[in-house]
Amino acid sequence: MQPSNNPSSNNQLLKILGVGFGIAVTIGGTIGTGILRKPGPIAQALADPWLIMGVWVLVSVYALLGVLCTIELGITVPKAGAWYVYAQRAFGNYAGFVIGFNSWLGTSAATAFGAFTMSEYIALLMPQTAGYEAIMAVAILLALGLLHWVGLRTASKAQEIMSFVKAVGLFAFVVICFVYGRDVSAAQVVETTAQAATNGLSIGALVYALQAIFYTYDGWHTAAYFAEEDADPVRNLPRSMLGGWALIVVIYLLVNIAILYILPMPVLQQSKLAAADAITLIFGEQSGKIVTFFLMISILGIVNAQVMFNPRVLYSMGRDGLFLPQATRVNAGGTPSVAMPLSVLMAIVFIVSGKEASGKLSDIATFFFVIGYLSGFASLLRMRVTEPELPRPWKVPGYPFVPWIVLLASAAFLIGAAVQDTGSSYYALGFLVLSYPLYLIVRYFNKS
Repeated sequence: MQPSNNPSSNNQLLKILGVGFGIAVTIGGTIGTGILRKPGPIAQALADPWLIMGVWVLVSVYALLGVLCTIELGITVPKAGAWYVYAQRAFGNYAGFVIGFNSWLGTSAATAFGAFTMSEYIALLMPQTAGYEAIMAVAILLALGLLHWVGLRTASKAQEIMSFVKAVGLFAFVVICFVYGRDVSAAQVVETTAQAATNGLSIGALVYALQAIFYTYDGWHTAAYFAEEDADPVRNLPRSMLGGWALIVVIYLLVNIAILYILPMPVLQQSKLAAADAITLIFGEQSGKIVTFFLMISILGIVNAQVMFNPRVLYSMGRDGLFLPQATRVNAGGTPSVAMPLSVLMAIVFIVSGKEASGKLSDIATFFFVIGYLSGFASLLRMRVTEPELPRPWKVPGYPFVPWIVLLASAAFLIGAAVQDTGSSYYALGFLVLSYPLYLIVRYFNKS
């Protein structure tokens, strides 16, 4: 049965979204502070402009292959929830529960961390608010919750506006660097006496750089969460995901080129916020506030996307009997009326627990995000075997090599992340172990 345009009568989602929203939510769910913060640490690890750009291109290719696989999954099984839906379909209820619950919990933690970080930038711009960061973070989430309660049309338009502002701001940064930065760049190169740290490329440095860029690209799959609400997923999802990917790649590469143009390598290697340092060199100390304001807007866009897509996971889990059945309720505006407030509430709980707690949970969540990728690519391979007759209007090019490449690459990344952050990996493993008794409890109450 297809979702109707009257969700209040049957608790189904509205099918009103199109390509514009799909591109906007892909950009909004992917581009955050990473592109402005990570160039410095990546330069510290790699120390060579060509190598830096090469690694960015390599991860861009990984994201493209992942997009191609996810388009097939999203069109073949056009339901809300992305990785949860595919894992449940391919591997059964328990696998779906593990992927869905941990995806929801991890995104809730990431939402809390993002809202808290945004409140810290507000405090930098308005010092009189310092000390009230937690209150401001809660207020941000409550305001976004009210926005989403109004309905899907309003929330989707807000996402489109935020993503447009974010993209325009980053393109403007690139233009400013090349138009106004020529003299600054040349002078800075002459005056810099420090030497770039070039200790030779090590495997550890390369792995670190790959991980940093990998984190920056997380979110390329966001449009798939809304396949059920797309007016024509067969036509729109490929355009949304490929268009979003292309814009993200162009933005990321141009921003890196602009930063490398302005900041000499020794300066870039010491930079914690490379974009702000570049603007400061061009316009002076006070101009750094412009980047701080842009960071705040950028984070708002990604938090809004998270508040929007995270409830869709609970909605689908509830529909499949793997969460509270009340999670399937949808209000007249097309918003999951229980799952959305519950997701916001969970993020608020993490905020109240403190930024360090939500930040640690965000680190742990990274493991679950990558496990989500793994489960998606594995689901594609398994469904091709178990359901060969399933209609597939879109098939990933280069099958089975493409899904195997990204599956193995994701596994390698997961192993590397576990080695780099063993503490978080142990916690993630603990969550996986605890998920089974929780799954049994949920199934028991849904049967009774």
